[in-house]
Amino acid sequence: MASTRAAIRYAKAILDLANSKGVAEAVNNDMKSIADAIDTNLELSTFIQNPTAKVEVKESALLEVFANVNGVTKGLFHLLFENKRFEILEAIALEYKKLFDESNGVEVAKVTTAIPLDAALEAKVLAKVATLSDKKITIENIVDPSIIGGFILRIGDKQYNASVANRLQVLKRELSN
Repeated sequence: MASTRAAIRYAKAILDLANSKGVAEAVNNDMKSIADAIDTNLELSTFIQNPTAKVEVKESALLEVFANVNGVTKGLFHLLFENKRFEILEAIALEYKKLFDESNGVEVAKVTTAIPLDAALEAKVLAKVATLSDKKITIENIVDPSIIGGFILRIGDKQYNASVANRLQVLKRELSN
């Protein structure tokens, strides 16, 4: 997908610039809020993707919505304005977060749970994570009621399935043998 390649190029350039100015972490926080906002706000997402909305309007709207972002992030808005590429903003934000984490030795553990993680389950998950990875870990919680209970942990290409749904599957297989 060409837009993904473009998003990676933009994200790398923005990270290099942010690093050179010593604001990579601030820009990472901007990218998190931009990705979250686009992901959770259908109106914003539709507006950014809308091919008939003028790029000037998109840029000024983003500068208004994200008024408190770092100058480097505002520079990205202007770059996307000049290149008429606002539709890849979310992809750039996600790519930037990934590159930022990698450059800081942080790995993301995706934890799927039936209900949002509470402190007790998070502690259990972090204990399991320590056995699978020696990197700094940030947890991303995905809620999926179909796993019934327990959790599924994925770090990179490793997966640990401690869900109730999985145990029921295993039990079903054992009973049918």
